[in-house]
Amino acid sequence: MTELVGRSISELKKLLADKSVSAKEVLAAHVKHVQAHDSDIKAFTCLTEERAQKQAARVDELIAKGETLPPLAGIPVAIKDNICVADYPTTCSSRILENFIAPYEATVAQKLDQAGALFIGKTNMDEFAMGSSTENSAFKKTANPWDLSRVPGGSSGGSTAAVASGMAVVALGSDTGGSIRQPAAFCGVSGMKPTYGMVSRFGLVAFASSLDQIGPLARSVEDTAIALSVIAGHDKKDSTSIPEPFKHQGPRFEAALSSDPEKLMKGLRVGVITELVGEGIEPEIVSSIRAAAAIFEKLGAKVTDVSLPNSKFALPVYYLIATAEASANLARYDGVKYGLRETDGAAKDSILEMYKSTRSKGFGAEVKRRIMLGTYALSSGYYDAYYKKAQQVRRLIKNDFDSVFQNCDVLISPTSPTVAFKIGEKTDDPLSMYLSDIATIPANLAGLPGISIPAGLGKDKLPIGLQILGQVLSDEVVLKVAHAFQQSTDFHNRQFPGLATVG
Repeated sequence: MTELVGRSISELKKLLADKSVSAKEVLAAHVKHVQAHDSDIKAFTCLTEERAQKQAARVDELIAKGETLPPLAGIPVAIKDNICVADYPTTCSSRILENFIAPYEATVAQKLDQAGALFIGKTNMDEFAMGSSTENSAFKKTANPWDLSRVPGGSSGGSTAAVASGMAVVALGSDTGGSIRQPAAFCGVSGMKPTYGMVSRFGLVAFASSLDQIGPLARSVEDTAIALSVIAGHDKKDSTSIPEPFKHQGPRFEAALSSDPEKLMKGLRVGVITELVGEGIEPEIVSSIRAAAAIFEKLGAKVTDVSLPNSKFALPVYYLIATAEASANLARYDGVKYGLRETDGAAKDSILEMYKSTRSKGFGAEVKRRIMLGTYALSSGYYDAYYKKAQQVRRLIKNDFDSVFQNCDVLISPTSPTVAFKIGEKTDDPLSMYLSDIATIPANLAGLPGISIPAGLGKDKLPIGLQILGQVLSDEVVLKVAHAFQQSTDFHNRQFPGLATVG
């Protein structure tokens, strides 16, 4: 069954439709693969094989009846552990939720289930999605499949590593400041942050509510588009969900992906963000982005350099707004309603001591750091100077994008200023870690769609990511441009050493 690992959605669907294999066999091959390799990669916080077995049986029943298969029928999918799957743990990789079992299902999980997906497991992450390396997990450090001594990126490192290593065909992550795109770059896969509100956040444990967005990861743009088609659409359970243009039926992004890259790119205007191809970006990464721009030009696009002058403020703006929202969202973890409750010592006799002890022992260092930063920014006397000012500068960043998009259809840049760094290399330097997201944060502040796709190999033969950004609701255009690039290159087909021979 080794040959079932590393297949695309369309390849597996064809094998299932031809009755060459069953959904149970597809699942068994991937479970075997997880059992063989997750002890090294550590992508999963828990497996959901029992749920997957029931889902596989349902798909095999459809095949036996000769019915049309739904879009993800028989496809193994991994789900980030801040997305609720009913009756399974949702820990956010935090001690404070270590024993929490989700009592309900996230909308995206419901949609995946209806589409025939097989839930193979919940994936490791930076605690409460706060981090860029998946080293902030309370339970384990996920490794990059390309080099086990390096990080997979974060915070969706477990989901990304699961896809990159073949343990899942598709995975869901969440992106608050780059947490899908940055690990996608580090692990050499495709990762999409949709337009804010395109995908329901109902059932996603909140970090920063005005920035969080669920999105798919896969080994190709085509598989990413198929997955996005399944999870996108309006949801009345989410007040920030966009009612249009998908009010009556979901989109079908993959239908717009032509096999002719010149047809996809003809007449498109591509802008290269100058602030992200200069100082602070590794030269080999800049070279890859310039090479990608040349490929787009060769395909018929008009390529120009563009400037986003206020993007230099994106990092401080993000770390005021995101931490302020996190401070409010994480106030609910007090040991009263659910999750960890500490009752040792003074906590036995005083509710205030119980709050303090529970939150002190339940949250990790990075989460505490961000809660304190956010609480300070919202405190009396500092709100106007910090949080309000950050929101005003956020508007200026959005204005920059609006201005540039008058003359461009998409923008390109590196996804990360570096390739994947060593585990432990930046844990003692939070600012250096924060800078890993310098290229991805602006899109979250502006609510824009963006994707990271492989664009070459850098030092130590590690993947380099190309980021493509579009205007609000231009998700289809972003996918078209990314697909055209993959039709013209083979970077997305390159595997980390050993994938083709393991099973």
